[in-house]
Amino acid sequence: MSHHSHLAFGIDIGGSGIKGAPVDLEKGEFAADRLRIPTPQPATPDAVAQTVAQIVDSFDLDKKVPIGVTFPAVMLHGVAQSAANVDDSWIGTDAQALFSEATGRSVVAVNDADAAGVAEARYGAARGVDGVVLVVTLGTGIGSALVVDGNLVPNTELGHLEIDGHDAETRASDAARDRDGLDFEAWAQRLQRYFSVVENLFWPDLFVVGGGVSKHHEKFLPLLDLRTRIVPAALRNAAGIVGAAALAARH
Repeated sequence: MSHHSHLAFGIDIGGSGIKGAPVDLEKGEFAADRLRIPTPQPATPDAVAQTVAQIVDSFDLDKKVPIGVTFPAVMLHGVAQSAANVDDSWIGTDAQALFSEATGRSVVAVNDADAAGVAEARYGAARGVDGVVLVVTLGTGIGSALVVDGNLVPNTELGHLEIDGHDAETRASDAARDRDGLDFEAWAQRLQRYFSVVENLFWPDLFVVGGGVSKHHEKFLPLLDLRTRIVPAALRNAAGIVGAAALAARH
């Protein structure tokens, strides 16, 4: 096995920054320091593709190294179906083809929550867990990733479940906690309602909770009374890059 077979490159596209790093697929860790470039404004397809190419070109990568890119949208076979925190012109854009063309390499483009979910399942809090794992990221909205025996079921949009007449993420996201001035106890009641509905629909073996607020997990996870074991995510900010690289290497 050559050294290259354990290496892939991950790029995480967000509303404020585009970050990339080579990933050691044996360890699920960065193989070199990551590079971050502010997301171009407006974040049009061409501008973002140029930034992605700039990040790839900053590293001395063998042409055979797989490249994975996370994107804040529902991604059906590489085509963006929505656009969160990026320009609306992305909707209907074949991001995978665009990034492949811009970089002169074959690129795999996936939803950002899905990438984070794969990273947690392979290298993080859900490593070695059989069966159904649901990774839920609590942030501006609620992102979800469903992983079954290590295989991703892509584009679950479980933050948009309608619960008690509301789009769930408008009540239970971290942004909703902030907006409504909730303490962790009050917010945990909303999370309790959310996770109860989800566990009754999916009967998962494990919930993994990510997003920035997960670093305060001891303030809210113990307040939840669920059948399902629920644990904080392990990879934090690295999850998108690591998961994108892992998914690209599988293709």
